[in-house]
Amino acid sequence: MAHFHDSIRRRDSEYKSVDSAGALQPAAAARSRRGTPVMRFLKRHWISYLFVLPAVVFLVGLLLIPIVNVIVDSFFNVNLLRPDANGFVGLDNFVRAVSEPLFWSNVWNGVVWTVGSVFGEFVVGLATALLLNQQVRGRALFRAIMITPWVVPIVVAAMTWSWILNGEYGILNAILRELGIISDNVSWLGNKWTAMLAVINTNVWRSFPFWTLSYLAVLQTIDRAELEAAELDGANALQRLWYIVLPKLKGITLILSILNVIWVFNNFDFIWLMTQGGPLNATETLAIQTYLLAFEQYRFGEASAVAVIMLLMLLVAIGLYFYIQRRRARRIDAYTANKG
Repeated sequence: MAHFHDSIRRRDSEYKSVDSAGALQPAAAARSRRGTPVMRFLKRHWISYLFVLPAVVFLVGLLLIPIVNVIVDSFFNVNLLRPDANGFVGLDNFVRAVSEPLFWSNVWNGVVWTVGSVFGEFVVGLATALLLNQQVRGRALFRAIMITPWVVPIVVAAMTWSWILNGEYGILNAILRELGIISDNVSWLGNKWTAMLAVINTNVWRSFPFWTLSYLAVLQTIDRAELEAAELDGANALQRLWYIVLPKLKGITLILSILNVIWVFNNFDFIWLMTQGGPLNATETLAIQTYLLAFEQYRFGEASAVAVIMLLMLLVAIGLYFYIQRRRARRIDAYTANKG
């Protein structure tokens, strides 16, 4: 009965909100002025969007528009040396790019370059973060020194390491000769067996501080009482690292891995400045091939096709990584549920 009276009152209030001429009374007009939830949200946060708008416009102009142009150009014959032959060619650019003799070699070089760099950054970054997280004297000074490679410009880092690794007068050969490790100079950047290792080492040296700082931020949130309790229970340092520390670093490791795979796979600077893809194409990657096709052979259509292939490969790799992580998380949840 009470529900019936409530419905009558609501209906009467709705009728009273409209006069005989169909005009809204004050209560209904106020509701109309408030608008939809989306409009109320925009009215409440318009100043935030106003401040973000310049950054959005900048990113769209810097990233989105060039990416769209590259995708469009990959389906056209864009050749600055023969502008009369420009036109739509469909998938021909992709076929020609894949048919290049060095294409699959460049893919392999890119995989080695990316995996070696990211794995090296992970190992060195984690090791230095664990060391700098210890209570030692001068820790602030060590942290300041550690970040130095990250702030060094890429050109300066590449030129410095090219001098260090020089086969004739490089300081690395001098040190190794003094230690008796080698008897003759080694051309680190001129030998196809050591050139890739050399550029990977340079990239790891410059990039590991980013990993270190990210890991340090997480390590400082770990409760030391938990580590002390595990130590009292008889867990050694390796067991505490494996069962307590590393699980807490899983999230940041996932983020860093994805970001650095994207950065390293597309990296052009270090390899070009140090080896230009040599010797004998031993360090040439798809990024180097894209540059050579576009700015030395002026075949922008094929260069765009190679760039699109790189984009697709990154998307597939990242999607596969997320798929594996999701399956692993589901297995862990199922195991935990069954155990409970």
